[in-house]
Amino acid sequence: MVAAGPVTAPARPIGQVDVRTARTRPTGLDELDRVLGGGMVPGAVLLLAGEPGIGKSTLLLEVAALAAKSEEGRTPVLYVTGEESAEQVRLRADRVGAVTDDLYLAAETELSAVLGHIEDVEPALLVVDSIQTIGSAEVDGTPGGVTQIREVTANLIRVAKERGMTAVLVGHVTKEGAIAGPRLLEHLVDVVLYFEGDRHSRLRMIRAVKNRYGPTDELGCFDLSEVGIVGLPDPSGLFLTRRDEPVPGTCVTVTLEGRRPLVAEVQALVAKSFLPSPRRASSGLDSSRVAMVLAVLAQRCKISMHEKDVYVSTVGGVRLSETSVDLALALAVAGSTVDQPLSAQLIALGEVGLAGEVRVVPGVQRRLAEAARLGFKYAVVPRGSLELGDGTPLKRADPQLTSYEGMKVMEVDSLTQALQVAFTAP
Repeated sequence: MVAAGPVTAPARPIGQVDVRTARTRPTGLDELDRVLGGGMVPGAVLLLAGEPGIGKSTLLLEVAALAAKSEEGRTPVLYVTGEESAEQVRLRADRVGAVTDDLYLAAETELSAVLGHIEDVEPALLVVDSIQTIGSAEVDGTPGGVTQIREVTANLIRVAKERGMTAVLVGHVTKEGAIAGPRLLEHLVDVVLYFEGDRHSRLRMIRAVKNRYGPTDELGCFDLSEVGIVGLPDPSGLFLTRRDEPVPGTCVTVTLEGRRPLVAEVQALVAKSFLPSPRRASSGLDSSRVAMVLAVLAQRCKISMHEKDVYVSTVGGVRLSETSVDLALALAVAGSTVDQPLSAQLIALGEVGLAGEVRVVPGVQRRLAEAARLGFKYAVVPRGSLELGDGTPLKRADPQLTSYEGMKVMEVDSLTQALQVAFTAP
């Protein structure tokens, strides 16, 4: 039986709890602040995960430098590196302009040494790169093991809460995309961020899968350049190809990344195959969705890709996983098959079903507003996409055509109907 013991502080009515010290502090990177819900909270512990070489260290070095240069007075920042030497990190800091007096650098792999540096520097922000390289001599196991990660993380969280210090821990991911180490790690921290991108592309995206202080449906976009990481407040242009004349096999769609609409282009190439089994290749799209759309085109629309190779891709290295991309994919493949281009001012969005129907997707009005902002004039969408909650349509001109944000919106019921209206659009 456990007896009652001393308390750290008396319980208070919730309205009397002072939250002024827990206000978010902007990081200086607007795209990161968008994902965090305004900035970092004092005493919070964040976990930033991503593949090796994706740019995690560069991003956090810039965040650390911006925090150290804060106009709120002296703000010491401690950057602990367990993967590189201090000299290597200094070279990167020179390249990205992150050299400042209040940014302290320590190359350590022992937890007790890290805690000693915290005592000496008294940082407002601690960066540990990476949590898998830090170990404790008081615990059995090698650094990166389940027991070691649990002990190291628990101690850093305790110190962060006691001091009101924000801590950012860098974590690696496995081949499957999950954070390496025990699942408990994600439960212990306050915020879990994923830093993603194609190594062959400069585009980087950061999203929150857990956030105790803000939303988890926001997306931050960055450009990884030679001089560091720069936020991209309007990244849609990266996923489009600018051309003077329309080309068969291309179609533009609008995908939602969290609450953020992104305009992206789907490209398809259908060519005669000289192989016993025609080739099917996709880049940036779910291969199973691609196979399904090809089957629906062949069975429901009589557009056969028999004895033909099919290649589909996205522009700019972006990965489109939403089912709302189905209609644009189908139109791009059909256009390449019949060698007929779509209007360069047309977008398409909708989920394609196995029966050939086109289904409504969420956030259509937000997507259309983004397309209209970028100058698109025509849209093919599932019927009912613009209905209000009471069933009242928006600015309907006739049963087949609706005007929205200056765009001519064509509502369709089936993929066959979508092909008819899309290829007859001006």
